[in-house]
Amino acid sequence: MVEFEIVPHCGVFLHYQGDYGGGRFVWSQLIQNNEATVSSVFQFRRNDLRVEPNEEEQADLDSFDFAFSFALPDGDYWRIEGRKLDLNDHDVLITKQSFPWARKMFAAYRNVSIFRRIAKLMAHGDIYIGGEHPGAIPLVLFEEMCKKFPNSTELDHYANARVAAIVGDYLAPNHDLRNRFEAYVSKRKSRQTPAAPLPELLYQNEIEKYALIRDTIQAWLAEGAKRSELDWQKMILGFLPLIFPKYIAVLENIHVDDFYSEPGSVKDRKLDLGLVDANGHLDVIEIKRPFDDVLLRKVLYRDNHVPTGDLLGTIMQAEKYLFHLSKWGVAGEKKLTERYAGQLPEGLTIKITNPKALLILGRDQKPEGGQAVSPAGLFDFEIIKRKYANMLDIITYDDLLRRLDRVIAALQCRAAHSKPAAPPPP
Repeated sequence: MVEFEIVPHCGVFLHYQGDYGGGRFVWSQLIQNNEATVSSVFQFRRNDLRVEPNEEEQADLDSFDFAFSFALPDGDYWRIEGRKLDLNDHDVLITKQSFPWARKMFAAYRNVSIFRRIAKLMAHGDIYIGGEHPGAIPLVLFEEMCKKFPNSTELDHYANARVAAIVGDYLAPNHDLRNRFEAYVSKRKSRQTPAAPLPELLYQNEIEKYALIRDTIQAWLAEGAKRSELDWQKMILGFLPLIFPKYIAVLENIHVDDFYSEPGSVKDRKLDLGLVDANGHLDVIEIKRPFDDVLLRKVLYRDNHVPTGDLLGTIMQAEKYLFHLSKWGVAGEKKLTERYAGQLPEGLTIKITNPKALLILGRDQKPEGGQAVSPAGLFDFEIIKRKYANMLDIITYDDLLRRLDRVIAALQCRAAHSKPAAPPPP
């Protein structure tokens, strides 16, 4: 049995009483080796004992209370010498505020030393738990980590699954041990305390943000064709990182080297707009004016709706940009990174890795209301979009509005569920 005693201004003492010969074993180790392992994870020397057993007490060592000096005060922390936890290069400093002193905070199931596991991830230096030290592990996170250490049942399932994986090619196990392991881990995780819900104010701010974007686009669409294509590009690009959070930078007037249009020479191609995601990968975006007659031709081809010349031309233009970007390769990555370094976060480099294009154009709704494209046309248009899905994402302005409406509705639903339950009536 292990218990801890906190003596203010003096230190923390570990009290140990060993059953079934544990006390005799600890005392014999202290006499013979001047040190002993206590409760499998603590290491003490003889001079750590507060009081040694006298001759009478040595007759019944399993009842003797071994009181070891465990931690000493160090400012706002209790300092534990690394050797007492079998750590070579680390002392452990534990906050004096509300730390739950118990063996389970030092040893997990099957006597796994928690601090030895942490020390394996650190090169050197002390380990701080809680308190105001800048490198401290927050106490709440440390307690949660201790709860998540695998228990005996999980370790058994894991060991069985590993053995089954090794011998499975030679023997036929009578149980699906791997699935048992996965099912147990999933069940155990589901019982853990769920994360705290996001504050209602945060949801409300997100709802207002997306509502502003939606209302602005709707207002512009209501004005018809008054705005130029450049105006539409500037407006959409202003909102783009909010609509598509994966992108963190918008690059304008990108000059791309074309090695194929004129063999033997390099032609300069100008790409109006590019998008850089959080990992530096470059994509292409084309933003056209929201006309309602640029998606499908009015005349059917053998009872099929086919794309207009404007849509095919935009797709072809985007595909050529993607082709030349991909062929530019490493040299292009280096040149673009140098050219746009001032618009990128420090240390981020542009990467050209299977770039994709985002096309925002056209309408499937009429400005005065009603569908601009028939249901059969919408079905064929979806087939057209999916044909190019590996390279292009074709979005109409009405599709963009529908996406925003659904995001707002989803956030409103989550905000409603995040509200604390009303107290029961008195």
